[in-house]
Amino acid sequence: MSSELLTTSLSILIQGLVATLLLSAASIIGGTLIGLLAAVLRSFGPRGTRHIARLYTELFRGTPVLITLMFIYFGVSYFGYAIDVFAAGVVGLSVYQGAYIAEIFRSGIEAVPKGQWEVSQILGLSKTQAFFSVALPQTGKIVVPPLIGQYLSLIKDTSIVSMIGMSELMHAGQAIVDRVGKPVEIYGLVAVLYFIVCFPLSQWVRHHDRRRSLLS
Repeated sequence: MSSELLTTSLSILIQGLVATLLLSAASIIGGTLIGLLAAVLRSFGPRGTRHIARLYTELFRGTPVLITLMFIYFGVSYFGYAIDVFAAGVVGLSVYQGAYIAEIFRSGIEAVPKGQWEVSQILGLSKTQAFFSVALPQTGKIVVPPLIGQYLSLIKDTSIVSMIGMSELMHAGQAIVDRVGKPVEIYGLVAVLYFIVCFPLSQWVRHHDRRRSLLS
């Protein structure tokens, strides 16, 4: 690969990387909020909402993310509304990843010792107060490593959003290959950029797990 082609390709790929990071950040926030809500409803909600939350998690964990993205992007258009590709990507990834994040939060909530809930009741705290002041802080410490792992999966899933036409990192790489060829070199650069983003997070998770195993 010539230095001129490398410079031009990197410039385009970095623009795609910025779009990927924005999409990832928005989807992480959306997926975390949806997942936390689903976990709370499934753990503490009335029977009806528990069934709805369970149906949601089972449905999206049992279907491919591409189906979710296609359904949102083309489904909205089918009903006569227009949706931006970026918005469709954020909604699709948030809803899909939220189902997995919900299970992470639910396992964290269930890992809080029952004695903590009993003490909260003795102190006169309501369920809501006990959740936010007692359970949620402990849950947060428990779920951070698996959450980061799920966020890594979300970042890699952003490549699938190129299937509905969003110009993120993978789409930018495909556009360069279509124009100049050299798929090995271009996709190699794409892989390196994904690695630069994901590797520090994966190393942090390993380091955190190693510290927890030493302290336990």
